[in-house]
Amino acid sequence: MPSRVGERKHAAASGGRRSRGGRLYVIDGIRLVAALMVAVHHYAGTWRVDQPGNAIWDRPVSEIMPTVFRFASYGWIGVEIFFVISGFVICMSCWGRTPRQFFVSRVIRLYPAYWFAVAFTTAVLIAVPGVWERLRLREVLLNLTMLQSGSAVPNVDGVYWTLWSELRFYLLFLVVVAMGLTYRRVVVFCCVWGAAAMLAPVSDLHLLELVANPDGAWYFIAGLALYLMHRFGQDLLLWGILAMAWLMGQLELGNRIEEVERVSGWRGSVVIFTAFLLFMVAVALGYTDRIRWKWLVTAGALTYPLYLIHYVAGTTLINRLRDTMDARLLVAVIIAGFLVLSWLVHRCVERPVSRLLKGGLDTSFARLRNAGNG
Repeated sequence: MPSRVGERKHAAASGGRRSRGGRLYVIDGIRLVAALMVAVHHYAGTWRVDQPGNAIWDRPVSEIMPTVFRFASYGWIGVEIFFVISGFVICMSCWGRTPRQFFVSRVIRLYPAYWFAVAFTTAVLIAVPGVWERLRLREVLLNLTMLQSGSAVPNVDGVYWTLWSELRFYLLFLVVVAMGLTYRRVVVFCCVWGAAAMLAPVSDLHLLELVANPDGAWYFIAGLALYLMHRFGQDLLLWGILAMAWLMGQLELGNRIEEVERVSGWRGSVVIFTAFLLFMVAVALGYTDRIRWKWLVTAGALTYPLYLIHYVAGTTLINRLRDTMDARLLVAVIIAGFLVLSWLVHRCVERPVSRLLKGGLDTSFARLRNAGNG
């Protein structure tokens, strides 16, 4: 009977064959939980909404609903959860794919809902002025590219900053996809990227910091290591990468609290992040494989549209409706409304536009291939 190490070596050499297979339903559920954490945080847990005379509630939210604020102040960790899940899912979905397939899959996944979100949020800002500043038309149009951060142009909605981190991750990982994904290559990628991310802040090289993305790199690396655990089984090297990601992550959590969030504690943030990573280890090692609830697929489909549309539009609605009902009920009603809208975006925008984009891109790449042979 072959040993586990021998099995791993064979799988790594052959590009990976030992997979538990099937959809990981529980990840869809985690993604929605993370999106809800972020939404509640933006509505009732940020430093901005806890200031006297703020544009959202007009008075500190900790006075309006102190218990909700106490929990919501940690909801920003949902973004770090997204990054870890992204590393896991991207590695899983790209295994055995070509760079062309990787590119097409990312375009049809990211852009349809994003284009709707830019248009929807801009329309809300036009219809309900006075809460958020509306960008100039040329800036809104550039936002449609999703590359506005690379041109120092503001985001239509502040939550889009995470997409810039995602895009840089995709660009880096495309190199490994082009080489062909194997256990060894992904491990090397994690180590090289991690080293670059550690060196970037002290290098005084803006380009290195831009590419290495030290603020988000280790969360994506954690997701990659977790997927390798899922596909090939655990080993000391993968645990070492995950431990390094945790150590670098806890530092980044503290930096974000000090520089941006300012409403939550480092210890609580680390406890939440650690619990999430341990749960992801359980997912990677197959302990949640029995969870196959079909509704989780729908829950996962709501996540991306909800994240894109909830912030500016939702806080604008709070500004207009804050005196009409209990604050906790208002937050719940707005989130429920955006969940419904997210489902409609998924069904009426994402699905049909993704099909059209995929057909058009496949045709375009086929023409490129044929032109090269002509």
